[in-house]
Amino acid sequence: MKKVPVTIITGFLGSGKTTLISHLLRNNQGRRLAVIVNEFGAMGIDGELIRTCCENEEDIVELNNGCLCCTVQEEFLPTMLQLMERKENIDHIIIETSGLALPKPLLHAFNWPDLKPQITVDAVVTVVDAVGQATGEICNRELVQAQRLADDSLDHETPIEELFEDQLSCADLVVMTKSDLLDAAGFEQVKGIISKELRTGVKVISAAKGVVDPAVLLGIGAAAEDDLDSRHSHHEEDHANGHHDHHHHDEDIQSFVVDITAPHTPESLTEKCITLVNGHEIYRIKGFIDVPGKPMRMVLQGVSQRFEHYFDRPWKPGETRKTSLVVIGHDLDEAAITAALCN
Repeated sequence: MKKVPVTIITGFLGSGKTTLISHLLRNNQGRRLAVIVNEFGAMGIDGELIRTCCENEEDIVELNNGCLCCTVQEEFLPTMLQLMERKENIDHIIIETSGLALPKPLLHAFNWPDLKPQITVDAVVTVVDAVGQATGEICNRELVQAQRLADDSLDHETPIEELFEDQLSCADLVVMTKSDLLDAAGFEQVKGIISKELRTGVKVISAAKGVVDPAVLLGIGAAAEDDLDSRHSHHEEDHANGHHDHHHHDEDIQSFVVDITAPHTPESLTEKCITLVNGHEIYRIKGFIDVPGKPMRMVLQGVSQRFEHYFDRPWKPGETRKTSLVVIGHDLDEAAITAALCN
């Protein structure tokens, strides 16, 4: 029986996974691709963006009930079995994990008896924000370091840093996005830091605007589900040592949606977001803006203080035009952030 190849796209929040997949769908070179999109949060921004690049609605499956690594049994396995019912019409499956998801528990799931005969993991592709790594702004590292200096007990790595290392150690290919925003020396410096966390032989490539040849991303043939032991995982080590309460996203990491009714220009809303990022441990803000008088829906998204906004498609007939943003971060004051965005 021919196995359907699966590519897992992982990487931290805002690294560029959705942009990479969108380019892949627009340039699929005749491949029939199915996509599973997993988001940490109740509002499916990434799935909505990817849907605009896909001809067949049923080829996009959204899972918004938490990270796949936490809901493998309840969410992932039934979804994969449903896709297998029409595998004759699928050449390749792409899975975009949440930016907070551990890849290795997902890899274990591919050895489930009902899946293993039908599916193989072609590769785990880890997407890295090259600029965020160069500046140290990913995960608000300056804030984390300040906390460590103030508290001697905080000398261990944070769960977020461990998560990032796990995403790298599971990789069969690393795509460094936004590399066009770095000079050659900066890129090589980041590449050197990243390479220390990779298994031997894993390639690191650069990408701008998610542009990577599909032939580079697909067809790697890693069979990652058969190569679990070489892929390091802090999470598994903690369980082996009896620390079952330690996890990569604890109850202090949250996601909430802010519906904004007051009119804002994209520029003024961006300024508000940057101010909030400076005052809170916010990992990611993304959403849609209703720009008065414009027929197109606007996308707003940002990591740290870097924000962008652009029109992606016309508002559909009968679709409710509104401005809604998803905020993801650690130990956030939802009421204060909501008030700041809505005023």
